[in-house]
Amino acid sequence: MIVGKHMTENPVVIGPDDFLSTVQEKMKTGGFRRVPVVHNDRLIGIVTDRDLRQYMGLLEKIKVNAVMTVILATVSPRDTIEKAAQLILKRKIGGLPVVEEHKLVGVITTSDLLQTFLDVMGASEEGTSRIDFLTGGEEPTLAEASKVLQEEGAEILSLGTHREKWDGDSIFYLRLRSADPNRLAEILKRRGFTVLGVHA
Repeated sequence: MIVGKHMTENPVVIGPDDFLSTVQEKMKTGGFRRVPVVHNDRLIGIVTDRDLRQYMGLLEKIKVNAVMTVILATVSPRDTIEKAAQLILKRKIGGLPVVEEHKLVGVITTSDLLQTFLDVMGASEEGTSRIDFLTGGEEPTLAEASKVLQEEGAEILSLGTHREKWDGDSIFYLRLRSADPNRLAEILKRRGFTVLGVHA
């Protein structure tokens, strides 16, 4: 997964000589909390809602270039989603400009990353369920669990393993579409799997 496939393209921008009142209006209209600052088609800074709060009452008198952040963390459209998420967590920010050859081509926000996570997990679709289970040493494998559920008519949307441990064993999961996930969980139990739970 790369940033270019999940970013918001053609973001709203502001110029360095615009007043903060213009930024505030754009944020209200668009429902977002940061606006990239662009000059001669190049990204030169960013203004956030936090910046605006510091100058309430003076927004019509102060220009963007007086308050914008100029040392920016950015990603390229070819960077991985993981890199973007790591930067956002490390910097404790809500989003990143996406830059290619010094030009702003998009932004990627925490909302974009959360949506990507749900898409990958198959959890964006309604009517799906997740079964968490253990395989445990010599017990049946994740591939065997997938095969069992497919034989029962379930459509598997995603599968994987949790990093957290359960009594020393990795937790596996299958996200699937089925009318009766609890029945499938019972079938897995009968096949030797330890089912930890069924979740919407």
